[in-house]
Amino acid sequence: MDITTAMIKQFGGNLELLVQQKGSVIGDKVRLETGVVGEDAYFDQLAPTAAVRKTVRNSDTPLVKSDHRRRRVSMYDYEWADLIDKEDKAKTLVNPDNEYVTNAAFALGRSKDDAIIASALATAATGKDGSTAASFDTTNFQIVHGSVGLTVAKILSAKKKLDKALNDPSEERFFLCDAAQIADLLAINQVTSTDYANIKALVEGRVDTFSGFKFQMINRLQLSSTTRSCLAYTKSSLLLAIGMDIKTEIDRIPGKSYSTQVYASMGIGSTRMREDGLVEVQCTES
Repeated sequence: MDITTAMIKQFGGNLELLVQQKGSVIGDKVRLETGVVGEDAYFDQLAPTAAVRKTVRNSDTPLVKSDHRRRRVSMYDYEWADLIDKEDKAKTLVNPDNEYVTNAAFALGRSKDDAIIASALATAATGKDGSTAASFDTTNFQIVHGSVGLTVAKILSAKKKLDKALNDPSEERFFLCDAAQIADLLAINQVTSTDYANIKALVEGRVDTFSGFKFQMINRLQLSSTTRSCLAYTKSSLLLAIGMDIKTEIDRIPGKSYSTQVYASMGIGSTRMREDGLVEVQCTES
């Protein structure tokens, strides 16, 4: 289906954007690095060290070797374009240029979220040149579904795992889940009672904050059969690198009968920065 569906015989005076996720909803919930240049970007890290206890007067100064680490982010380009024939504009009741630009920006914004979600559980590139593989730690940071949906026990277990890994409790923590998990939570008395949640969250039909996590519903998380991979993490544990943020252009293309081309593009990359700052919370969906 193309622009011919919006011809004058359709009667409508406005070009309506159908229901969709309007751009990125988690791009501001991860570590953001802008101005990235090149096909690959490297982000250096410094691991924790331990102090040496002094037991002898005038002893030699101990040397504590610093552990330098690095993560590599591969950058990728994304594009969106569509043509509006000049004759089509004459046959419609609306000028669709602005709506096309908005639709393009929404699509690229969703691609940001997809890149972040894909990198969360993927193998990360680490080491001096990024040639060392760092797999997601399923042994210590995965909560299996147990054939049930999202429960308070799973949320508390995710919190405990992050706490035991010495993640800074003052750092923002987020919990990404699907609409099905929000429904699970709203059915749990502990969450819906005034002792555990804000009434405002219930009035708006969503759970906002619980157990230190800021909940964000997003219907783009990985689903394997009936198992949804929800993500509980600290903000600095996931990184979105932007080489070029969303850029849109509207041009007349001589080679296409001077049709109007709406074009949008961006260059981004994403990676998991640490294996101990993110927990996969598996939930069964019926």
